[in-house]
Amino acid sequence: MGRESDGGGTVSPVDAERVAAVRCQMVPHSVFVALAETFQAMGDPTRVKLLFALSRAELCVCDLATLLGVSVSAVSHQLRVLRSLRLVRSRREGRRVYYTLDDDHIRTLFLQGLAHVEHRRALPGNGKGWKGGNEELAAAGAAARR
Repeated sequence: MGRESDGGGTVSPVDAERVAAVRCQMVPHSVFVALAETFQAMGDPTRVKLLFALSRAELCVCDLATLLGVSVSAVSHQLRVLRSLRLVRSRREGRRVYYTLDDDHIRTLFLQGLAHVEHRRALPGNGKGWKGGNEELAAAGAAARR
């Protein structure tokens, strides 16, 4: 076992074997950047609402704007961000463009995040639990606890 710090700014590992084991599992920096961008996209409440809606159904821009109570322009802007990060994809049907989540990984990531928030809100003494009663959300929460 090494020292945590020598007082001069140099840090030595406490458990060199554990550090080495994790170091060999690290992914390239570019992967961490892409993952951070994915989570950053979920840092905006409008984008999170869009992801929630699209986790339930394929919808066009007008329907999303109506659902969220914002302008078509605002929805289009946020969808552009989500598309650039490959979180949503689109398909054209005549003059309409329909959006959905890009794949099941995005759906799972979103539902796990939602389950985490619900779990934190439902802790004893909090009294702020969501009353939506969603079986899919409950299943995602159960999977996260395993």
